[in-house]
Amino acid sequence: MEEGVGRSMESVGGGGGGSDGGGGGSDGGGGGADGPAGGGGGGAGRCGSWVRRRARGAFTRKQLLRRLPVLSWLPRYTGDDAVGDLVAGITVGLTVIPQALAYASIAGLPPQFGLYSSFFGCFVYIIFGSCKDVPMGPSAIISLLTAQAVNSATSYDALRPQYAVLLCFLVGIVQVLMGILGLGFVIDFISGPVSSGFTSAAALIIVSSQVKDLLGIKADSGTFVEVCISIFKNLGETSVGDASLGCVCIVVLLLMRLLAKVQFGPQNVALRSPLQLWATRVLWLVGTARNAILLVACGLVGHWLHHSHPDAVIVIGNVPSGLPAFKAPDFSISGNDTAEPPIESIGFFSMLGNLGSGIVVVPLVALLEDIAVCKAFANGKAVDATQELLATGLSNFANSFVQAFPGTGALARSAVNNSSGVRTTFAGFYTGLLVILSLLFFTPYFQFIPKTSLAAIIIAAVIFMVEVHVVVPMWKTKKSDLLPGVGTFIACLVLPLEMGILVGIGINILFILYHAARPKIAMENLTTAGGTEYLQLTPDRLLIFPSVDYVRNLVTKYSLKHNFPVVIDCSHVYNADFTAAKVIECLTQDFALRRQPLFFFRLKPSIVNVFKGLQPRDFTVFYTESELDDLIKAHEKKIAKEELELGVSTLCKESMAVVSHIVTSR
Repeated sequence: MEEGVGRSMESVGGGGGGSDGGGGGSDGGGGGADGPAGGGGGGAGRCGSWVRRRARGAFTRKQLLRRLPVLSWLPRYTGDDAVGDLVAGITVGLTVIPQALAYASIAGLPPQFGLYSSFFGCFVYIIFGSCKDVPMGPSAIISLLTAQAVNSATSYDALRPQYAVLLCFLVGIVQVLMGILGLGFVIDFISGPVSSGFTSAAALIIVSSQVKDLLGIKADSGTFVEVCISIFKNLGETSVGDASLGCVCIVVLLLMRLLAKVQFGPQNVALRSPLQLWATRVLWLVGTARNAILLVACGLVGHWLHHSHPDAVIVIGNVPSGLPAFKAPDFSISGNDTAEPPIESIGFFSMLGNLGSGIVVVPLVALLEDIAVCKAFANGKAVDATQELLATGLSNFANSFVQAFPGTGALARSAVNNSSGVRTTFAGFYTGLLVILSLLFFTPYFQFIPKTSLAAIIIAAVIFMVEVHVVVPMWKTKKSDLLPGVGTFIACLVLPLEMGILVGIGINILFILYHAARPKIAMENLTTAGGTEYLQLTPDRLLIFPSVDYVRNLVTKYSLKHNFPVVIDCSHVYNADFTAAKVIECLTQDFALRRQPLFFFRLKPSIVNVFKGLQPRDFTVFYTESELDDLIKAHEKKIAKEELELGVSTLCKESMAVVSHIVTSR
């Protein structure tokens, strides 16, 4: 392609067999350049070859280690690793148990379902997880999405757990399928501003959903605006005991959070005395386990108030002891005419329809949250989104058999895990074991925990999820990025959360499409080595259907201002489609009609093949600047020849007309 001088369409990327001609080969069927059957056979052959390569690649040692990360670290597991995982697993467990009870409240489920969601997924992630810092379990945002999906599915409290467990099963299936199909890239369509807007709105929605428990009042569920209106209407019913205890709990939690950051002695850890190291570690542990410590204290207060002032605070009540039954989710619901109000029978597909967009949105947001955690602790390593899809998908799938609602990796748990010195994903075993022990032996003591203390734990945690700090940097770097961020934030507050994130993604895609449809074109007046002036136009990106008409209009506008030869530098044009080929054909015709030279510089062979399909005339490609003078001279000779031929033709016609007139007059 780079050898010839100023070749026309016929001489660039000539026909013959090959990938474009449908020629034969190991993967293609027979036939020449014009044989459609050959092209079709080649496509089928290539598809079959791709399947065979994928099948062979799935059973290589490298792929096995990639899909089962446990095989990579288990043979090298040491005693130091075991100690690090034990300490980290227990520390995270002390965080997970109170969080699980609180997240069940966000999901609108009984407290035990938070614990059910916090152990089995940890065991599965040990085998398939690629990030040692991720303990699987419920998170605030996924719990909120679960609540909204279940709220849209049913108004019966008795049916909420069944829908939540089925959603967990479906989320697992969707994530595994996405992993098998390699669809981890879809989170690339959720930009940083959209993610920040969504997370900030979700934090405010979570806070608003917990205010009712914090104040001991009743409030309707719904969007952020609807919940706020309901809370203001019922403020007169505020319980003094609940509100006082809840506010004290928030203050205590925020102060204890600061304890984890206290450092004794010099900044250089190596220069600290053993006492300073011990004191720093104790304060860190107290700050890290603040939720568990607070729940124990509030449980004792709740027990005392239950016997002395039974109506002072609202407690969570009885939490069933023991492990959940291992069984498949309910794929249908039997009717119950004796219930108040009566419950109708619901089939599987009706349940799917009731859950609606949550089946798609929850897996995407769970993946987004998990990948964000993995990247935060990757230490420069690449994050395998496909493997994380498989790991979280299999964890949710397995969790659905122990009556869990959807979960994912959460930043708060992962931060505790990392700072506790976790070595491998086996730390999740100790976290899961601690949750199991709490289900077996400690649930009778949970019944006296005030609901307001759980609300305080949630509020004290999620207020830091409001990402106000990103607004100023975003404004300084690129102000237009605020639009999808603010749009997502507002949409999530006024619409259901799953619709809000979809609106944000839609806004983001519109920005991408607008960016693709409005390429920038650099214009330069240059001179060839031979002294001929020409106009060079350089598009900065691909030519596809949203942008080609815009490019054509700009090229026409610039070229009409200068009666110079025009060169379109295609160095940055890496892709084109049929619409682009059609527009380029029209553009070359326009230039030919006004006899203005138009040349294409450094057009990639693959794009030449796209344009070749329409066989445009007057289409010339060149690859070195030294060729341009020859092309311009050739074009001038061609125009001169055409003008001469046109002049001779006109003269002949005029002469014939004169002769005809003379003959007629005689």
